[in-house]
This record gives sequence, C-alpha cells and structure tokens, in this order.
Amino acid sequence: GKGGKNRRRGKNENESEKRELVFKEDGQEYAQVIKMLGNGRLEALCFDGVKRLCHIRGKLRKKVWINTSDIILIGLRDYQ
Repeated sequence: GKGGKNRRRGKNENESEKRELVFKEDGQEYAQVIKMLGNGRLEALCFDGVKRLCHIRGKLRKKVWINTSDIILIGLRDYQ
C-alpha cells in the first residue's frame, strides 16, 4: 500500500503567510521570469538587461511556485 490513513489529506497550503523579501547581495541579480521550461528550469530577463537560463534549486522546487512574470532573485554562477 501507499501508507496509512492520512494519505489523502492533500497538501497544506499557507498562501496567506507572506514571505520576507530577500535583498540581493554580491553575485546575485533580480530577474523577471519570461518562460517556464519545465525540469526545474526557466528563462528570465535580468534587471541588467541580459536574458538568462535559470535553474530552480531543489529546496524551492515544490514548495515555492514560480510563475511567468514573477520577479525572482537569481544567483550568478562563475564558470571556469
């Protein structure tokens, strides 16, 4: 079986609880979501004018839903 009695209780939603705003630090940039690509990735237009392919980190993937035209905070990675 798939677990006990409380399996069908569904996901607990608390949309009313506002999250605090995280301000950007070094190596981070604000961006607006252009297109969701699936597979935990999205296309975003950063506030510095560059269009970037972003990857949603695992901690946020199922808990914090991201939609198109949302403003997100991205961390810039330095590739060697």
